[in-house]
Amino acid sequence: MFNSKHLSLSKRGGIWGLCIVLLYTSPLSCFANFSQAKELIYKIKEGIPRGTFIGAIGVDLNLDFTVEPPFLFSLPQKKLSGQYVNLNNTTGELYTSATEIDRETLCPDNAEGQGCVLALDVFVLPQQYFQLVKIKIFIEDVNDNRPKFPVNEIYMSIPENTPVNARYAVEQSAVDPDLGLYGVQTYWLVNDFGMFTLDVEENEGGELTPFLIVTEALDRETQAEYTTDIIAEDGGTPPLLGAATLKILIMDVNDNCPQFTESHINVTLHGNTTKGAQLARLHAFDPDLGANAQISYAYSERVPRDIRSLFHLDRIAGVIKLAGKIVTGTATFYKLTVLANGPGCIPAVATVTVHIIKVVTGPPALIPRYISPEKDGVVTIKESEPVFTPIAFFTVKNFDMNQRVDCHLEGTGPFRIGTYQLLKNEYLLETTEALDYEKTQEYELIVVATNTQGLVLKTFLKVQVLDENDNSPVFQQSLIKLSVEENNPPNTFLTQLQATDQDSESRGEVIYLLGGDTPGIFVVDRMTGVLTVATSLDREEKETYRFIVRAVDQGTPRRESIATVVVTVQDRNDNSPRFINKDFTFFVPENFPGYGEIGVLSVTDADAGENGWVALSILNGSDIFLIDTGRGTLRAKTSLDREQQGTYQLLIEAVDGGEPALSCVTMVTVLLLDVNDNPPIVLFPQSNQSYMLVLPNTLPGTSITEVYAVDKDTGMNAVIAYSIIKRKGGEPGSFAIDPETGNITLKRELSNRGLYSLLVKVSDHGQPEPLYSTVMVNFFVNETVSNESYIQSLLTKEADTEVEERPWYIGQMRERPERYELFPCQPALIALSLTCLGLFFSVVTLTSYICCKRLKKHRKKQSEVEIPLKVKNDSMQGVNRKLRQISNI
Repeated sequence: MFNSKHLSLSKRGGIWGLCIVLLYTSPLSCFANFSQAKELIYKIKEGIPRGTFIGAIGVDLNLDFTVEPPFLFSLPQKKLSGQYVNLNNTTGELYTSATEIDRETLCPDNAEGQGCVLALDVFVLPQQYFQLVKIKIFIEDVNDNRPKFPVNEIYMSIPENTPVNARYAVEQSAVDPDLGLYGVQTYWLVNDFGMFTLDVEENEGGELTPFLIVTEALDRETQAEYTTDIIAEDGGTPPLLGAATLKILIMDVNDNCPQFTESHINVTLHGNTTKGAQLARLHAFDPDLGANAQISYAYSERVPRDIRSLFHLDRIAGVIKLAGKIVTGTATFYKLTVLANGPGCIPAVATVTVHIIKVVTGPPALIPRYISPEKDGVVTIKESEPVFTPIAFFTVKNFDMNQRVDCHLEGTGPFRIGTYQLLKNEYLLETTEALDYEKTQEYELIVVATNTQGLVLKTFLKVQVLDENDNSPVFQQSLIKLSVEENNPPNTFLTQLQATDQDSESRGEVIYLLGGDTPGIFVVDRMTGVLTVATSLDREEKETYRFIVRAVDQGTPRRESIATVVVTVQDRNDNSPRFINKDFTFFVPENFPGYGEIGVLSVTDADAGENGWVALSILNGSDIFLIDTGRGTLRAKTSLDREQQGTYQLLIEAVDGGEPALSCVTMVTVLLLDVNDNPPIVLFPQSNQSYMLVLPNTLPGTSITEVYAVDKDTGMNAVIAYSIIKRKGGEPGSFAIDPETGNITLKRELSNRGLYSLLVKVSDHGQPEPLYSTVMVNFFVNETVSNESYIQSLLTKEADTEVEERPWYIGQMRERPERYELFPCQPALIALSLTCLGLFFSVVTLTSYICCKRLKKHRKKQSEVEIPLKVKNDSMQGVNRKLRQISNI
């Protein structure tokens, strides 16, 4: 039956293989002989777990599974099969494989109107049933993707004069790989500021575009930028959201015009005022930006040309200076109309009234003499100048000598003006505090001189503070703590150093440098301060790096500051546990008590924390051994016996606490050391009741039998020595035993027939005390065995035994034992025996009668014993055969 079935399967496999070959070598001729292909359609959702049932091809084809040979199903696209589906070759059932099907990955260019199809070809075999089945598996979409904007920040620029309800398209709309309802359905703003709203329009292709609608009038001067989040929402349940930052920038338009801070200015001017004196400074402002805020100053057309020439107006600064000589006889005051012009605006108007005071002997004057550098009424002074640095002298001239003159400053700043060393009408302007460019770069002062008659003289003065490199760069943090995971890719970004310098121009430009103690693996960009690590870090090699970074400005001399960077390398589970040895071998004496410590396995893990925690377990032999996972102590649950099993090989696994966990395995060999716990076991003779037939004519020196014993122990514990310790029958020294082999040799002729017994001691050489066994070796001396029952009765009959000889090994463990006599004074004993015999024969003569009778009885009994021992020669041969069989044992 088995051979027939095997032959049938072999033929079937051959036909199947031949069909497969024909399908790939000449498909046209092969398909020409079979039925047309059939098509099955299944539907599954994307993302279903492994092993999900898809469909049963055989059932859906209505195949009869009771036919012989049975149907076989084959999927020729092995690569596709292993990646997406698994086919049961006997039932035709389709299941999802280990790879989770993602519709967006499988059909990346799939449009909403087209289905995502996984097409398979399945062969129905063997040849007589062959069919080609076309399988189409439609992958249905699920909502597994969030909408995603192409950029994280979207910028939109809107003019501030945009009308209400104006619409602006948000070009960077979100994309959702899902289809239909699961795609993007709407957009909304997290905060519309009450100024905006969103509308969504759908084009012919079904794409949604959000439009930003302005709902209130915008004013850049009120708020120049709006920042919010735009949210894209799909139609899933629950819906998935995608977000991006929307920054709405309000662009400036020229919707503001210049305005003067003062529209009316009065100026008093003496007739003797020197040319170039500054009379007034006009200031207008425009809240717009850039070109829309540019202001120029000009006289109105109402101001005559000659007056314009007398009073010069700076078009940019708005400063009015005396440009000519005043003729006091022509006018007592002048009215100047000044316009502030802006792009596309109606000019703002300010009026400057100049009152002229006549001077007979010369006009009163306030004459400056500058100590610090001066140009066009602008004095420059370094911020490093000390306190009370003189700036200028002011001399008051042409005042009435009888009137008191007061000179003071108008304006704010660390300055003062006072008389100089009790000199009349001489005033010194000086600083009162140290100047700081970083706080104030410019001061506008007015030196005012008045007398008791109310005459007022004014001189305008601008003080500009010159910047010097007096500030060092300052790091935002003096200690910068960073952390990075080990095994990072090269050139990993760590941080961007930030240092600021309040100085101006190149004095405030900062470059970044690394300190001399910095390892070469760290790199900083001089200009941007981006700190990177050039190589991959290993926490086990070094956990913390500490070095200095410098921020240096470009001033003269250069100033710098430092900060300390501490980079901590965070541990990853990248090191497996390691045993200190490749393998371990422990020697343990057998019968070692249960739960005693056999040995300790030391294991280390270079990782830290949970990644470095190690747990030990036994992969095999856990029913006999156990291991302390903390200390690594190996113990046996029970006492071990070397004779049952001498060697144990265990696989010990060390697993760390990382995620994922890493492990290693070592081999532990436990060798049991022998203990002398087994006495020798006598295998031959088999019992104390067995015997050997020895012929009476056996010559001395003949090996008549042997004692064979084994010891389960090893080494010296298993070395066996044989010795005769007692005997029954025969003369002393009739037998000898080889202490090493156990061979028993006849040493003297056997004069008497009958049963001889030797008690043999079988001892090992174990320590601390040898173990032994004994066996009775029986010899029946006769020509043949005729009455076995009689012999057995002799064997069971107890009798006294005489001491034959002492064990050979007493005092002779290192030498081969020699035969020795029990009585070394044998000649003296013989003489004593003859004397006793003489006395005995005398007694016999007196009692001859009694002795004769007893002698007759004794002979009668002896004849009865010897008669049954005489047997035929064929019986003797049978006994010899039996002896040979026993010897073979």
